[in-house]
Amino acid sequence: MAYQFSREEYEQRMAWYTRARFGMFIHWGLYAIPARGEWVRSVERIPNEDYDPYLREFNPLDCDMGAWMDAAKAAGMRYVVMTAKHHDGFCLFDSAYTDFKSTNTPSGRDFVREYLDAARERGLRAGLYFSLIDWRHPDFPHYGDENHPMRDDPAYGNEGRDFGRYLEYMHNQVRELCTNYGKLDILWFDFSYGELRGEAWRATELVDMVRELQPGVIIDNRLEVSGQGFGSLAACKPTPYHGDFVSPEQIIPPYGLRDAEGNPLVWESCVTMNNHWGYCATDHCYKPASMLIRKLVECVSKGGNLLLNVGPDAKGRFPRESLAILKEIGAWMEHNGESIYGCGPSGLEKPEYGRITRKGDTLYVHIFDNTIGPVPLSGIKEDSILRIRRLADGSEVPLSRTWVHSDYPELAFADLGLDPVLPDGTDTVLEIRLKA
Repeated sequence: MAYQFSREEYEQRMAWYTRARFGMFIHWGLYAIPARGEWVRSVERIPNEDYDPYLREFNPLDCDMGAWMDAAKAAGMRYVVMTAKHHDGFCLFDSAYTDFKSTNTPSGRDFVREYLDAARERGLRAGLYFSLIDWRHPDFPHYGDENHPMRDDPAYGNEGRDFGRYLEYMHNQVRELCTNYGKLDILWFDFSYGELRGEAWRATELVDMVRELQPGVIIDNRLEVSGQGFGSLAACKPTPYHGDFVSPEQIIPPYGLRDAEGNPLVWESCVTMNNHWGYCATDHCYKPASMLIRKLVECVSKGGNLLLNVGPDAKGRFPRESLAILKEIGAWMEHNGESIYGCGPSGLEKPEYGRITRKGDTLYVHIFDNTIGPVPLSGIKEDSILRIRRLADGSEVPLSRTWVHSDYPELAFADLGLDPVLPDGTDTVLEIRLKA
């Protein structure tokens, strides 16, 4: 029977996700030891015999999944996604199909189980990232592949490699994750390229299995595209393996995303704090918390989510810079989270001083830069306003009645008082309740 997309089932599945808006991505594995990023094997053309010794060294004694999840929750994140397996093939779970796994390291730990338990205990929605590609598996293409560490070495030719056998291995591992670890909220597959996309992964069969085992799970769109391309749901021609959301990487779309018929798409921008997903000891180019708060607001104002990455180190600790950023974001979210959770585009033009998010009859005006004189509330008619409050403390913000904006009778203006310095220099949020 041909696949039939159900809008009702889809919207039920996505309801919590579009309310949550803010999540944590965690990239962690053996690559934390060389500490040059998660693509170190590919970038430096490292063969198995030079990479495998990290397996015998991996023993992150300081890894406390409860502390990780506490940091995510305190930052105001509502969901988390961790790498169960990245491109290097190393599994953070106890797979029956490989010895290249965390339970076979000196730690002896199933970190996926620990992570999921810790997330659930704290009420966080929890998902797993799973790499479709595997640079260690003998049946995955080596020589001539776009990304494999041995892609340029003819000694690693593909004679005798059986891609079908690899797919059985990959499907079996996905089945393990969907069977052995309880309810999963998200499966974040990564990634498709060249000829390896869609049915090259036996994607219909894979998703049918996933949906049978995890009926409510949300799946990204990377079985058919990568960070490039929007996928078949966006084209209004959904395949059986369509993504539930679009996954732009290291960019926030310039505008809200819509499908071919003009309907809003669900999307999530995945972003690093510095310039690497996995731990990189020399990368201290961290985005300031103030910037990331504003980028979260930007995502929500365009109808999207922000998935913000942390790359723990080889000892299992979040970098100091990451913890400091998360703490600062959390302090803002504690007082202003209502302008994020369950919010989306306002339908109004973006103001020059910031952005606007909306939830029902409530507008949240985010002021990044103070104005000279009262704040113009473009697109909001004065007679439609029931009240204005500063979200952080509930204090009343009156409408301005001064003569200085008398030449603009069509606009409402908010009076923030005499102090030219905003109460919150990162983002001062006005909550505007509209009349029903």
